[in-house]
Amino acid sequence: MFVPRLRSIQLFNPLLIANRSSVPRSVVQGHFLSTFAPCKRKALEGSAPRVPFPIRYRSITASSALRQGMAEKNDSGIEQIQLLDGIQDSYGGVTVEMKEHMDADVFAPLLRASISSWKQLGKKGVWIKLPIEYSHLVDIMVKDGFRYHHAEPNYLMLVRWLPETPDTIPVNASHRVGVGAFVVNEKKEVLVVQEHSGRFQGTGVWKLPTGVVNEGEDICHAVVREVKEETGVDAKFVEVLCFRQSHKSFFTKSDLFFLCVLHPESSSIDKQNVEIEAAKWMPIEDYAAQPFVVGNKQFNFMAKLCSKKADQGYPGFAALPTTTGSGKRTYIYCNNPDNVENSASSM
Repeated sequence: MFVPRLRSIQLFNPLLIANRSSVPRSVVQGHFLSTFAPCKRKALEGSAPRVPFPIRYRSITASSALRQGMAEKNDSGIEQIQLLDGIQDSYGGVTVEMKEHMDADVFAPLLRASISSWKQLGKKGVWIKLPIEYSHLVDIMVKDGFRYHHAEPNYLMLVRWLPETPDTIPVNASHRVGVGAFVVNEKKEVLVVQEHSGRFQGTGVWKLPTGVVNEGEDICHAVVREVKEETGVDAKFVEVLCFRQSHKSFFTKSDLFFLCVLHPESSSIDKQNVEIEAAKWMPIEDYAAQPFVVGNKQFNFMAKLCSKKADQGYPGFAALPTTTGSGKRTYIYCNNPDNVENSASSM
């Protein structure tokens, strides 16, 4: 009776395998069968069973990989496969931030060994933050199943979903946030500008100062900043009068626009020359009567809201400063926050 016999035994080399193929492979240290040849059973009698070497994974940084190589044995003789240094997130995923330079031929096997380990640990989404100076690693990551998630001026974020289940990685930010300023003085004059560039360039239309909220900036602070930058007027935020949502507005992204009421604390105008052609104080009724404003449903309704606010005190949403559970400062925008606070304290 003949049974298969191991004709040659080789140690698994993750560097060799990784360099031969771009397909991720499970990193398992031990023996494998190269070919089989028939032999008699008694030839195997008394042979000691061959047991694969045990494996222990260990995370490293790029510089450690360059100094130590891909694999090493500890004092117990246990083979250690070195991995990319990742932080576990709250959703069962891993985040890796590349902070040190790494050559492509070192990064590729590290990435594949890390993916194999994360799969065995049941990890889901893998996020790798790649600084712009390490863009030479993008091709390797894309070939290993990563895709672009978002980009900033100094880095690119790539992601990969590991399990054989529907991908639940959240999409990139879907909205841009804009602000408009209804700055009205005691004479019921509104602060308006004409654009030097942009949609209204050369049209003669007077419009409210507008702008985009910066990352990490609150709406109530952004609109004050925009007024100061465009006109030089100091103003104090009063409330959000209304907001509008539109889609496919900016590079396929949606747009949230908050019209805010501000009280001027100065009147002298010192306009910005780069974006603003002219700026002045204009009676509210003259602003609302412009042909463009009258003919545009959106602008017309907002102008009516501004007029009603100036005449009858249409209630908007004031900014109530508060904190999150982690102690971070934030704002809740609501009607009459003082009344709400007083009612709650009397209960």
